[in-house]
This record gives sequence, structure tokens and C-alpha cells, in this order.
Amino acid sequence: MPVQPSRNQSSSAAGTPVRGQRADARHNHAQLLQAAREAYALNGTDVPSSTIARRAGVGAATLYRHFPTRGSLIAAAFSEQLTDCVAALDEALRDDDPWRGLCSALAKVCRMQAEDRGFSAAFLGESPDDPDLHRARARAEAGLAQLVQRAKNTGQLRKDFDPSDVTLLLLANSGVVRQSPETSLAASRRLLAYFLQSCRATDGAPFLPPPAPLRLDDLYGPSHRTD
Repeated sequence: MPVQPSRNQSSSAAGTPVRGQRADARHNHAQLLQAAREAYALNGTDVPSSTIARRAGVGAATLYRHFPTRGSLIAAAFSEQLTDCVAALDEALRDDDPWRGLCSALAKVCRMQAEDRGFSAAFLGESPDDPDLHRARARAEAGLAQLVQRAKNTGQLRKDFDPSDVTLLLLANSGVVRQSPETSLAASRRLLAYFLQSCRATDGAPFLPPPAPLRLDDLYGPSHRTD
């Protein structure tokens, strides 16, 4: 079964065609987004913009007319997934059972990471110049911190758990999703199960070493690719 492209079928403000554009311009815009989603799903966001333009059947000048920066193309390609990720955290915060909410949110984010190799770099790592993406990631970090604290308050999550441990999970998860889609999903689910078992509060559990000073944007170093 081939790797599936990103599920996103709509665009962010940066990727929405301007009303009144000619039909050929709207077509090129849609082709570029689809080509970007497919390429990012297979290979992550390090795919050169020139490769995406060729995949879409347009020239580089056409790509830059629609998406002046690489970051604006990444943000548009993943806009729906970013919305889904934040929505999953909001839903988890509404759950009456904090532990169940935390487990559900982590399962959804890990699955997104396993299904699309570009998702991690777009949302969890590098920072394209798109304010919507920055706001979404800030909301995600705030939501995770709230979920962790709620689960601690009920005594379900070990007291020495730190929100940065979620970053450790996602770093590990990114390392097991490089195989076929089926293998990636199976490995991701098993890794998450191990992680959650170790995080559940139990009597007599030894304390962990101090947490690493990690944030979501530490998952991937800044990209210097400009093509």
C-alpha cells in the first residue's frame, strides 16, 4: 500500500486562491498544493520547491507567484492537519477523565506523525513564516501543558512527568515512522503503549532524571533550504 498524501483538502489563508483568479491560475494553485502534499507525505518537507513545481507541471515562476516563500507553501499544504491537531487537544481538554484525554490526544498526534512524514517538520519543527502555524503550535503547547497538569492533579500521571517528555515521545516516534505505512503505524502504536505504561502513576516507582529542556520546536532543527 503506497504512502497516502496529506488528508488536507483545503487551504489556509496563505494558500487560498484569490477571488477572481482565472481558471488556469486556480488550477495551477490546486495542482501545486496537491503536489506538495504528496511529496511531503513521502519525503518530508525537505523536498525542494523546484521538485514540487515539476511534479505539478508548472514552472518555478508560477510556484512563487502563488507561494512566495517555501514556508507559505508548507503552511498551506498542512493547514487542515494543523487544525485537526489543535482540535484533538481541545477535545481532550473537554474529556471528564484527564488521563483518557491525554492518552487520546497523544494517540491522535502520533498517528498523524506516522501517516505523513511531512507533518512533523511542518507543525512540530521548523517555523515557516506563517502566523497561523505559529499560533497553532503555541496553542498545542499550552494545551499539552494543561492536559499534563490535569492528569497529575488526579493522581493518574506520575508526579515527575514533564511536558517536555511529550517532545521526547514525538522525537522517538519520528524515528519509527520511516518504514512502510503499515509498519510505521504498528511501531508507533506500540511505542506509545510503552510510553503511556511508563507514565502512569504507580506506588514505589523510582524518580526519573531531570527533564530535558525541550520544546516542540526542538524536534527539528531550522531548515536552511531556499530552493
